[in-house]
Amino acid sequence: MTTNKAVPTSGSWGGLVICGKANTNKGGSTGQTASAEVSELTYGGTVSNDNSGVIRYLRIEYSGFAYNSTKEFNGLSLFGVGSGTTVEYVQAYKNGDDGIEFFGGTVNGKYLISLDSEDDSIDFADGWAGTGEFWYIKNTAKAGIEGSNNGDNGAATPVTNATLKNISIVKGTGIGSEQAMYIKEGGGKWNCQNIYVNGFAKGIKISQTDAPANSNVTDGFVTFNPIQFVDTPIVSEYNGTNTTYFTQGNNTGAGNSALTPSWATGWTTGL
Repeated sequence: MTTNKAVPTSGSWGGLVICGKANTNKGGSTGQTASAEVSELTYGGTVSNDNSGVIRYLRIEYSGFAYNSTKEFNGLSLFGVGSGTTVEYVQAYKNGDDGIEFFGGTVNGKYLISLDSEDDSIDFADGWAGTGEFWYIKNTAKAGIEGSNNGDNGAATPVTNATLKNISIVKGTGIGSEQAMYIKEGGGKWNCQNIYVNGFAKGIKISQTDAPANSNVTDGFVTFNPIQFVDTPIVSEYNGTNTTYFTQGNNTGAGNSALTPSWATGWTTGL
């Protein structure tokens, strides 16, 4: 999926938006529904295994059109998408906003690549409860991975509950990018294994004024075991009492540490 412009640029067109019937914490505590950011389509509900079909071997290029300063497409936006949906082997390339974003829902994302994003590479929020496995992230303008619970209420339920494993986050040529991962707006729960970080000023960013996010780290709901930081002067901004919320190791990340993983061969671009 790409632009029809003779000279392609990021933000040339919108993006792929999918709305499902799984939970989100944006619209209430039972049977919640909300409106998608740019399409105003209704999404959400209580069907955790909702099936929106199969996305496999898809490249989304030059998307991210901005309606205004607050409404902007991502490459792939998954609103309340359920676990019956398959999302595998997807690349977001040169997108004007986030490469891929999960807004609530229970869908899993496997073999995902975000390259040259002009905002965050992969983002999850609003009660997403899924597994992200084999993600390769490079050249991001802001955070490699940004994860939050709810921008209006950091303690909203159902709480974001993310399992992340086998992930490489490489700063590369990203201009202005500061942090590999940003735990914000309550953060939710993160269970992370085999994470590889390379070249960022900060490995894990967390605001000291975000009480729900810091409490989740303190209470053991955010863990990185193991994680590897390469050329990362500040590995963590968390200053609380939990001194073991991450352990360091020598990791392969998405399969090949900072280098392109073998599973990306033959269907991606720009790597």
